[in-house]
Amino acid sequence: MAKQIGIDLGTSNTMIYLKDKGIVLRAPSVVALDRVTQEVIASGTTAKRMVGKTPGNILALRPLKDGVITDLKTTSLMLHDFFERMDMTSMFSRPAALVCIPYGVTGVEQRAVEDATAEAGAKNVELIDEPIAAAVGAGIAISKARGAMLVDLGGGVSETAVISLGGVVQSNSLRIAGNELDLAIVNYLKQTRNLLIGDITAEYLKKKIGTAMPDIDRGSAEVCGRDLRTGLAVRIEVSSAEIREAIREPLSEIISMVKMTLEETPPELSADIFDFGIVMVGGGSLLPGIDRAISERTGIRVSIAKRPLDAVCMGLGKMLQSAGDFSEFTKYKR
Repeated sequence: MAKQIGIDLGTSNTMIYLKDKGIVLRAPSVVALDRVTQEVIASGTTAKRMVGKTPGNILALRPLKDGVITDLKTTSLMLHDFFERMDMTSMFSRPAALVCIPYGVTGVEQRAVEDATAEAGAKNVELIDEPIAAAVGAGIAISKARGAMLVDLGGGVSETAVISLGGVVQSNSLRIAGNELDLAIVNYLKQTRNLLIGDITAEYLKKKIGTAMPDIDRGSAEVCGRDLRTGLAVRIEVSSAEIREAIREPLSEIISMVKMTLEETPPELSADIFDFGIVMVGGGSLLPGIDRAISERTGIRVSIAKRPLDAVCMGLGKMLQSAGDFSEFTKYKR
């Protein structure tokens, strides 16, 4: 019998849920290829460690940007390597895959996800809107005639969605998310400290000492970078307050998007959201104080899902385990 899998194909991380087994893979969406033969040298965590450190004959690539596929062939190679690592494909069996896509992507972007997954080795590919999967994973009863608002802060895209009766009533997305916060930290240290650091170091600072509220102080962290005045490597201390200031502007844009979605929501659903609150998922929701920052700007209670990083993949898993109860929400393509 063919295996059934759910794939959360994210800009920063890819997660795979295997029916009856749970989440079997959590890996960065990075693949390292031989420049000449185009063979996969490494994928996931090992490939991420190679970013910015590869010799001329190796390419370490991130094939997704802003939540969509930018390099179809590289994405299929990365997924194929993940499938082989998890022993999901064989000569006689290919998995059926349920893959989530950002809400509102174009037909071309949808087709890219289908093609990449099929070329990687999947037999049947079904697509589902990411906000629906995230809501299911966060424990929201999506089929009820009650408005529920979800905020998904991922690596490449931030999404807001108001869900009622199993569909997305109002949605907005912004291509400002975790990766943009990292870039903001890089630019801030370049301008204020004359220090050049890489994206991996910026991500480390964000996770280690980043905050969204001024009353949260997480101390400081020591990082190494290149002094732009001397060209030499230096090690400096960076404070939590500096990181908060660095990411203040992109965070403000994300919060403004949440507020705009609320303003565009029909009044009856707005009343439901006021009672039920806003639920946050995605890696960005782990930034200390982000829930309070949104709550203060909107006046609505904000809660973070129990497993925000896993919410989308867990939602896919619930659908796979449901014996077809969620089939009305999937888009059958192949």
